[in-house]
Amino acid sequence: MYTLAVRRNFIARHFLIGGDWGAENFPNSHHYVLELQLAGNELNQHGYLVDIVDVEKHLDEVVDYYKEQMLNDKPEFTGLNPSIEHFSRILAIDLNNRIQAKNITALKVVLWEHENAWAAYEVKGQKSNV
Repeated sequence: MYTLAVRRNFIARHFLIGGDWGAENFPNSHHYVLELQLAGNELNQHGYLVDIVDVEKHLDEVVDYYKEQMLNDKPEFTGLNPSIEHFSRILAIDLNNRIQAKNITALKVVLWEHENAWAAYEVKGQKSNV
């Protein structure tokens, strides 16, 4: 199986809800590192798993949407605690819907909130949007 990964760094703000999370109950920012991993068994006719320029375009669009924003104000977080677990799932599903490559069999987002804490979400199976 082949894997291609691309990273982006960005800062976004949030505050946690539904519990006593100390300082995290108040607006704060995190320097996120988003690692997008794409996997598949076959390369295309050019010897690529996927067109990295296309992947970077979609990744930049998604990151730009969240960059310097308050996650709690985004509609996809309505009723959700903006945890890195929820955030990684939201990012993975959005990117899976955007990236058009029929040989991709898995897409995974690993989202670092700081240097020693991350969460990941993986979408498996044949791409349904191709």
